[in-house]
Amino acid sequence: MTLPRPGLRRRVIVNTDAMNEADDQFAIVHALLTPMFDLRGLIAAHFGAERSATSMEDSREEIDHLLQLMDLGGTVRVENGSPRALPDESTPEDSAGARLIIEEAMKDDGPLYVAFLGPLTDMASAILLEPAIAERDVVVVWIGGGPYGDRIPAYWPEFNLRNDVASANVVLASGVEVWQVPMSTYVMMGVSYAELDEKVTPCGAIGKYLTRQVIEFNAGREGSHGPMEHRSLGDSPAIGLMMSPGSAVWREQSPVRFGADHSYEPSDRGRPIKVCEHIDSRLVLEDMFAKLRAFTAKQ
Repeated sequence: MTLPRPGLRRRVIVNTDAMNEADDQFAIVHALLTPMFDLRGLIAAHFGAERSATSMEDSREEIDHLLQLMDLGGTVRVENGSPRALPDESTPEDSAGARLIIEEAMKDDGPLYVAFLGPLTDMASAILLEPAIAERDVVVVWIGGGPYGDRIPAYWPEFNLRNDVASANVVLASGVEVWQVPMSTYVMMGVSYAELDEKVTPCGAIGKYLTRQVIEFNAGREGSHGPMEHRSLGDSPAIGLMMSPGSAVWREQSPVRFGADHSYEPSDRGRPIKVCEHIDSRLVLEDMFAKLRAFTAKQ
């Protein structure tokens, strides 16, 4: 595979609550294996306190584990984000992750894409610490928020939003460009165990781990959800959209904020949001599978 010329690569940061479920891992691996990305860093994000009192640290441990499985330790910058949500809409949670976002946003290296696979805590903190970010060429790609209109949510409240509602309101009001992938879109990124066994499990240590951790995560939820042999890789759209924005159906949403019940409310601050209503899931997933096979063959 021929790498794009350095000036044509897309500058990217991925902020991930990696130990939250079993889908972040696929998005992280996909980002690491995408030649058009100039990956400036991975940031470990918290995922609230109901599952773990050390959720951000758990995410960092999982990121490091993935890099170790791929023999990529030390090849990409990894920073810790905030261990908790913002206390309110005016107080940042300073962290090395937020400082990485500021550092990259203030460079004159072309557009910066920051993908958030969990809460927006570190983006909001970066904006509160350095408001000039809103005037820079920065795109926030967020997997989060419930469906718009009268669509019936798969579950409520939406997990990434509920883990830091204040941060979502800070980012949406800031004027920074936001590409949102709401729950009604990201749940459509499904894979079955049969497909994982065929396309992922054979791909070395990382492939075996990716499949096993999906099955193990599902097993812990079958008591309340019934039998399962599939998983939605709901964070993968963030990688696909940064690769190919034209592979999605978009609509422009007038500015909103989130109320106390996590519902959308009109806002007189911020800019219109690009809402992804549909994405070519086969393009995203098959690209990831192919890159994983090629990576394993090289190893």
